[in-house]
Amino acid sequence: MAYEASVIEQKWQKIWQESEAFESKEDFTLPKKYILSMFPYPSGRIHMGHVRNYAIGDALARYYRKMGFNVLHPIGFDSFGMPAENAAIKHKIHPKTWTYENIAYMKKELFSLGFSFSKKRILATSDPIYTKFEQEFFIKMYERGLIYTKEARVNWCENDQTVLANEQVEDGKCWRCGHEVVQKVMPGYYVKITAYAEELLKELESLKGKWPTQVLTMQENWIGRSEGLEFTFWLDEESFKRADEASFEVFTTRADTIYGVSYVALAPEHKIVQNLLHKKFLDKKTMSQIQKMQNQSPKERQSAEKEGCFLGIYALHPLTKEKIPVWVANFVLADYGSGAVMAVPAHDERDFDFAKKYNLNIKQVIEATILPHTQKEGKLLESAEFNGLDCNEARNKIIEFFEKEKLGKRIINYKIRDWGVSRQRYWGAPVPMVRCEKCGIVPQKLENLPVLLPDDVEITGEGNPLDKHPTWKECECPKCGGKAQKESDTLDTFFESSWYYARFASDEKTWEDISIEKKSAKYWLGVDEYIGGIEHAILHLLYARFFQKVLRDLGYVEGDEPFSRLLTQGMVLKDGAKMSKSKGNVVNPDDIIKKYGADTARLFILFAAPPAKELEWNDDALEGAYRFIVRLYDRALKLESGTLEEISQETLNKEEKYARLKVYEALKKSQEVYTKSFAFNTLIAACMEALNAFGVCKNKALEREAFYIILNILEPIIPHICFELSEKLFHFENFKKLELKPEVFVKDSLNLGVSVNGKKRAEIEVNASLSQDEIIWLAKEKVAKWLEGKSVIKEIYVPNSLVNLVVK
Repeated sequence: MAYEASVIEQKWQKIWQESEAFESKEDFTLPKKYILSMFPYPSGRIHMGHVRNYAIGDALARYYRKMGFNVLHPIGFDSFGMPAENAAIKHKIHPKTWTYENIAYMKKELFSLGFSFSKKRILATSDPIYTKFEQEFFIKMYERGLIYTKEARVNWCENDQTVLANEQVEDGKCWRCGHEVVQKVMPGYYVKITAYAEELLKELESLKGKWPTQVLTMQENWIGRSEGLEFTFWLDEESFKRADEASFEVFTTRADTIYGVSYVALAPEHKIVQNLLHKKFLDKKTMSQIQKMQNQSPKERQSAEKEGCFLGIYALHPLTKEKIPVWVANFVLADYGSGAVMAVPAHDERDFDFAKKYNLNIKQVIEATILPHTQKEGKLLESAEFNGLDCNEARNKIIEFFEKEKLGKRIINYKIRDWGVSRQRYWGAPVPMVRCEKCGIVPQKLENLPVLLPDDVEITGEGNPLDKHPTWKECECPKCGGKAQKESDTLDTFFESSWYYARFASDEKTWEDISIEKKSAKYWLGVDEYIGGIEHAILHLLYARFFQKVLRDLGYVEGDEPFSRLLTQGMVLKDGAKMSKSKGNVVNPDDIIKKYGADTARLFILFAAPPAKELEWNDDALEGAYRFIVRLYDRALKLESGTLEEISQETLNKEEKYARLKVYEALKKSQEVYTKSFAFNTLIAACMEALNAFGVCKNKALEREAFYIILNILEPIIPHICFELSEKLFHFENFKKLELKPEVFVKDSLNLGVSVNGKKRAEIEVNASLSQDEIIWLAKEKVAKWLEGKSVIKEIYVPNSLVNLVVK
């Protein structure tokens, strides 16, 4: 009977669906595994990146089920967002219609690959019941002071007509549409992620060895903790008159260089700069330069050439009272510290480059042979009573002096900024707030949730349709009962994806009534294995860690971290580039399933490269994966079904022992691969090697044992054919935890290298029972011609490896 992938796969998918084979159990006494892959955006079709992500997660879920674990393996859709509005404009279809039609198609695709997702816990973040509890969290966070409103300069995408977080700006462009991002002052809602900055940083330590080092480093750098001195620069009298401000604050981590300050730099958005612009105290060229800086995003400024303008004002040095020129510079960011920095060009490379460019004073205050001296070691010079102190001691002494004289204070600063979540678009969760002329901004009553979007809108791409709707905004104030308006901003989609893992962990029977059911969430959380792309290292993963801590403090969940372990899979490339429609290098999973079957797609995607590495598409390797499955199927059909025979290791010949060893080596490797390394490519290779070893072995009892084990090992990777063959041959008796047999690994003979003075000269095969002296004697016999006329002065035996003879 020829291998027919479609027949076998449709058969088992139907059986799995009807038997609810992949639903988690309600027995919370069982050991559990929560396996979660980052859910997809419902763009319309899954791509090979999805196949790779979900094949990895599915392999782990299936393995742990066989090991007796209670497994939760859900899937959902990150279904709010700008692409749906873009599609609405392009195809003249409602975003909701486009979204849910895509979800229906993608669900069919995912299950056609045999992924063992729970069908009872599927969700979409645009579902009204999901929005209801998301809005509840928003209100609870607002009441806790973790959400607030402010007017701030934000990243604005003119094309999408929406605000972007700093993390969503890539090379000065919108991460969604690629349009240039500009700076714009707007009111909005902000999540106080900075309140958890220290905890987010500290608990990275608990994730070491469980998360990729690269991700931990990226988060540590993004949070950016620094300790230093905050103090005030006062303007001189003439400058005060011009700037309408008497002083400004600065923060420095290098208090030891305070006597080396030769200029001060302000951010283009600083209040003093704005006052000078407003009063037109600056010439046209300077004003134009400042406005250009203001229109650059923080990322653009960091990568741009350092530029600035003298503002015509002076500050007084806090210790020497010397007049210090005040500049505006593009490298100073308004939302880091106070938006002002003291510049010490002799001891800071950035300050040095700026000073050289504009011919500013450079004052050395630390011993150094070259400038700029950026090391934090050395003795102080030209620093009054602090002369002769080394940098570290001087930093503390100077901060103590500032605090004693009430000139400044020691503080901890963070680079991370609060998270702006307001978006001026339609297809998102409405911010559950009301604006009342009498009461101001007021949260909706919880019983009025969810606040849902109106269906009768026209998506044109210009502005927010909710602002233009004739009636939707009108409402009663929850506080005074008077006329009010609903907030028309919707939430950043990362707000939705920051807590979906906890929703999945909640008993789906309670989803209508409870946001997160505590008993089931306590059992399932945290996620044991989380799989997704490294591009989410800062955005999603940092926000989700923050949400876990907030939900914990609000009493919804327990535990400090959402994801116990993280695997970041590499991208799928074709012709050296990431697959995309614009490049014309997309491979459609549906086409592969139709031609070769789902098992072939799964086998190829896990065999072609280690999970964390980039995978280059290879049509020949895809064909090879298909041929292996056909060979496995054909060989299995030649076996007789039934129970396994007891096999005595002593009765096997050399070829049979070798073939059996290869099978058990694969079994041993599987335990390490599925629980630690996830190197599925090496496991598949081990199974192929084991199957090949039976090419010269004609022992049917031994071959039946081999298939008993190999089908168990490969079931998480190619489940359909393994179910089919395991049913035929073993009635699924092999789908359980299999034990290693120690006697299989005992070798009758050893292959040893023989070296003379460290240079390999020969190999010998010896009986494993021989003594060390006997092995060395055989080694000497083998390399006798290299020993002629020489004396052996040392004999070294490395067990199971080599013999080295030192001669002279």
